[in-house]
Amino acid sequence: MSNKEKSVVINGAADMNADSESISSQGVEPTAGAGVKSDSSVILNGNVPTADPHTAARASEDQEPEHPAEPSTPAPEAPDAEELREVPLTAASLATTLSPAEQLWSTRRDQAVKLRMEGSGPGSEAPITIHQMFLETVERFGDHPALVFKKDGQQASMTWRQYYEQCRAAAKSFLQLGLERYHGVAILGFNSPEWFISDLGSIFAGGLATGIYTTNSPEACQYVAANCEANVVVVENQKQLDKILQVKDQLPHLKAIVQYRGEPQQKAPYLYSWEEFMKLGEDVPDEQLDAVIDSLRANECCTLIYTSGTTGNPKGVMLSHDNMTWTARTASVVIKAKGGVEVLVSYLPLSHVAAQLIDIFVCMSFAGTTVFAEPDALKGSLVNTLKEARPTLFLGVPRVWEKMQERMKTVGAKASPLRKRVADWAKSIGLQYNQSAMTGENAVPWGFMLANNLVFKKVREALGLDRCRVCLSGAAPITKDTLEYFMSLNIPVMEVYGMSESSGPHTVAVSINDYRLTSCGKVMPGCKTNLENPDADGNGEICFWGRNVFMGYLNMPDKLADAVDENGWLHSGDLGRNDERDFLYITGRIKELIITAGGENIPPVPIEDALKAEVPIISNAMLLGDKLKFLSMMLTLKCNMDDNGEPTDELSPEALDFCQQHGVKATKVSEVLANKEPAIYKAIQEGVDRVNARATSNAQKVQKWVVLERDFSLPGGELGPTMKLRRPIVVKMYQDKINELYAVAAEKQ
Repeated sequence: MSNKEKSVVINGAADMNADSESISSQGVEPTAGAGVKSDSSVILNGNVPTADPHTAARASEDQEPEHPAEPSTPAPEAPDAEELREVPLTAASLATTLSPAEQLWSTRRDQAVKLRMEGSGPGSEAPITIHQMFLETVERFGDHPALVFKKDGQQASMTWRQYYEQCRAAAKSFLQLGLERYHGVAILGFNSPEWFISDLGSIFAGGLATGIYTTNSPEACQYVAANCEANVVVVENQKQLDKILQVKDQLPHLKAIVQYRGEPQQKAPYLYSWEEFMKLGEDVPDEQLDAVIDSLRANECCTLIYTSGTTGNPKGVMLSHDNMTWTARTASVVIKAKGGVEVLVSYLPLSHVAAQLIDIFVCMSFAGTTVFAEPDALKGSLVNTLKEARPTLFLGVPRVWEKMQERMKTVGAKASPLRKRVADWAKSIGLQYNQSAMTGENAVPWGFMLANNLVFKKVREALGLDRCRVCLSGAAPITKDTLEYFMSLNIPVMEVYGMSESSGPHTVAVSINDYRLTSCGKVMPGCKTNLENPDADGNGEICFWGRNVFMGYLNMPDKLADAVDENGWLHSGDLGRNDERDFLYITGRIKELIITAGGENIPPVPIEDALKAEVPIISNAMLLGDKLKFLSMMLTLKCNMDDNGEPTDELSPEALDFCQQHGVKATKVSEVLANKEPAIYKAIQEGVDRVNARATSNAQKVQKWVVLERDFSLPGGELGPTMKLRRPIVVKMYQDKINELYAVAAEKQ
């Protein structure tokens, strides 16, 4: 019996409500709207059982408790339950079986969870596995191109049907290698068809797909591979293979290593090239793989996303089939994706939830085409891929948008006076138009069509975004200055907000007609947001509810108890507020809040962003002052990066332009610092003064600052994979500078 023919069985239980037909797991299809028992694996309308020591707050007797029975602070109650409605789970194409479950969460790899399903509307859709979603796409768009990539320098592609068959072949090979149920397949490499195939093949074979950041040290790789109990590690090349070989003896579950680019230089019985690996499973019968696929359950774990681990060991975020498929399908509805039409570019780290969800699963949900960028995408080649692919959807982390902005400003600075005047006029028209659209007025200013033909179209073509109807920014805060810059070019960049623990997105804006500048949009359909303990201005901790909320942290019940309360709400650790139209604004991060010696709570990002907007030569700014008497700031200057992404001593074109405007001849960071270049240091101080003038209190004013010798970077460790500032690490790296800043200040007092 195929997956398409199987009936829906909740909890694998044969008995349903008295008014429904008796169902077994042997394929008797239930009637539409069969009632669901209250002890099933589905939570209807957020009607969560609470304070039950046997289900909600306690694991089974032989396990360590996953949640305290008495939370230290009152948790928000689950969403108000509407009148229970029956859930139609009978569509033959979406037939699935759920595993029995008693709780909304788990820290065990082999334990299912209840689903936060709604009784009707968004959130009530039938749960399906990743294989079912993939198969449905193949049946509808089998001959449509799925993956486009470079092979031996030439462009090649793979259809959805070929892609599916490759994933099945990989799954058979994983089974042949001895992949055990719920054990990891760790993938360490840059985005490629092999990455996707390894990920999905491991899920088909009953394993846990686990990405590892390519920038990880051997020790960091070992932690992730050991924590997920990886039976197989898939690496890109010799560089990544060497990391795993260094720690191989510390990976007791490891059975094989597969290299997908080039041949391994070493010879060993556990080492395979990609070609060798893909042939391994040729003798595995289809029936054997189908039996594993048929045993997959939508409410069980299939993927692990590891957090960056800036404040301790990374946490393995357990995501279920339903987490991925429901979130992907909901996101595709939100962005109004058209089946078999959309194109996107894969370049962000796939070990991060945003890239993995969008590139693999959202794209799968509407049979889009994924075009793979080159490994040096973030070092400059991304724009070439964008121009070749001309994506219809594009997600950039803030640093990507900022780099585009810097590059365009550099080009603009070299333009003739006439071109500059035309560009400035066009940008004023573009900003006016988009601000009007944002408020719903949709007034088209005089000259807009001319500005569009003279400037906007050319800019879009130069960036490869001429077909892009949805431009998104996520994974870190983006500045108002950058958002307004792209709005002025008629490229509105919308924001998406979420976290690994919410399978990626939770709030999103995709249309300029339903957006507010600097907001993160509105909550996704079928999800809910609660602001806990709001202050007088409405700022509270943002808490999530929905089928996008994760299962739990692998083997970390204490960390899970910190993140999910006994009612099943996920606590983000972010502070936010809603406006009168329910747009969400992030106002700070609880763990990033600076609490001065005087007890004032200060969110650092707004102050940092304000200074960067005031002084264009500044690349990165980090506010200091936690438990200290006043605020200070560490600054870096904009510079060129080398081929490895390391900051050089050469000032960037934009920084050089800033120097020239201030009569400074320096071309290197070291030259500016050696002389404490008076004009540059004066400009920075004046920028600080302007930011301080807008401070709401004296405690929020920056008293001291220092310019560091080198910019922050990914290889340097100051920035995470999505270019987010890793504050605890930066503090450790520059503790001497910080001590010096405050010691000098103390002497002067």
